[in-house]
Amino acid sequence: MSEPVDMASAELIGDRAIVWDSNHGMVLYAQGYFGQPVGIRKPKSPVFDKPLELSLIECAYLTDTGRLQVNNPPNSHVLALEEILALGEKQSPDFRDRYLVYSQVRQLGYIIRPGLKFGTDFAVYEHGPGKDHAPFLIHVIPQRKGVVPLDIVRAGRLATSVRKKFIIATVKENGEIAYYSFVWHRP
Repeated sequence: MSEPVDMASAELIGDRAIVWDSNHGMVLYAQGYFGQPVGIRKPKSPVFDKPLELSLIECAYLTDTGRLQVNNPPNSHVLALEEILALGEKQSPDFRDRYLVYSQVRQLGYIIRPGLKFGTDFAVYEHGPGKDHAPFLIHVIPQRKGVVPLDIVRAGRLATSVRKKFIIATVKENGEIAYYSFVWHRP
């Protein structure tokens, strides 16, 4: 089987992967704000001449959609999707659930980025960072853990303080995802 010419290649380095070819990196970034150009905190343009750093969750999605191959040094073994998911689960036991939510939200046409600065899993954009503000925040809670009252309080407080819809996504054992939203309002 021949490899598509336009498929990007990345090298696994710890819990990240680097697309060394800046042209491939620019294409991935332009196609949905995947990754972060190395050394550019907030890119003002999808044109850059730096390598692109991808998270494992982005690597999994791009591998699953046939746009990326991740090589694991030193022998440059090409990782299959299942191997990337297994690496992610070593980082976090909930990685697979977060990947399912990430993938579904991407397939719905949204731009999904890390939500760390908001204290949640993901910030979701309609057009992309720098083009609009993220109207949604998503926190993933596996159904096996259950939603506890503290999760609901946090959702309400965070939604109010950042003026965004806060969504709790629960992943059921069968892979089905349920979304519960909390909307801020001014009394």
